[in-house]
Amino acid sequence: LVCALVAQAQSASSKPPSSSAQTDTALQELVNRATRDALSKFEDKNFQEGNLAITLIDLTDQQHPRQASFRGGEGIYPASVVKLFYLVMAHHLLEEGKIKETNELRRAMKDMIVDSSNDATGYVLDVITGTTSGPELTGAELKKWEDRRNSVNRYFAGLGFAGINTSQKTYCEGPYGREQMFRGAKGENRNKMTTDAVARLLSEIATGRAVTPERSAMMMGLLKRDFSGKSSDADDQSHGFTGIALEPGARLWSKAGWTSTTRHDAAYIELPNGAHFVLVTFTTDHANERDIIPTVARVIINGMSKK
Repeated sequence: LVCALVAQAQSASSKPPSSSAQTDTALQELVNRATRDALSKFEDKNFQEGNLAITLIDLTDQQHPRQASFRGGEGIYPASVVKLFYLVMAHHLLEEGKIKETNELRRAMKDMIVDSSNDATGYVLDVITGTTSGPELTGAELKKWEDRRNSVNRYFAGLGFAGINTSQKTYCEGPYGREQMFRGAKGENRNKMTTDAVARLLSEIATGRAVTPERSAMMMGLLKRDFSGKSSDADDQSHGFTGIALEPGARLWSKAGWTSTTRHDAAYIELPNGAHFVLVTFTTDHANERDIIPTVARVIINGMSKK
């Protein structure tokens, strides 16, 4: 599987994929249409522009990727989508030999992405930052702990990612002790993402540019979703988000995130007509409206199917 994914990432051309996507008028109109459809369909639910963010990157021509977005630079709590960043950071440190590859780390990375386990995510973040949860800290001890935890932010800032915060664990209930001190009583330092940043990272994974082609392929193996059949779980990452809008013959790799106030999906899609693209959709304050993301996706997929 890894070998096949590496070959897939390199098959489009002997030239390496471009590291930056250019804005495109036609693609922007497609995103605008998806935005209008979603806002109109859920208008009676008081779904407004401030509750939606979308970024689309067309990777069909990997040497000339194109991008469009709606509120793509807006900082939003990412829920479990942040786990993509922790996955890449872990592979970076493994590649550099700065952390050890163990069966337990492999198990946690898999559960973090495949099942979106918060416990697994906490373990991975501990390993990649050299920090652990526990009682409150003060003074120099706290500063040292915070500096280590912010190493993920420094790594991605060095790669040119802006407007994001990737330093907090994900929880079923909430943080305590030093974790609460670091996050802030009102969530002042909670995780933050833009759909532009997420789309960029997922496009780098999909095109073999995240860490190394081999490690990108390993990540893609964890992100692969089978959206065929049905699921009784409305939060199933294969069937409860972008996958709802896909028809047989398409392929999906994704990482979703959801809380009581957010519902997001970051998806890389390959269509039967040869179109390859990343679609990241964030929604806020309408977490129970499970058809918003598929509504956006249907418009995008329809437009990309006509290429």
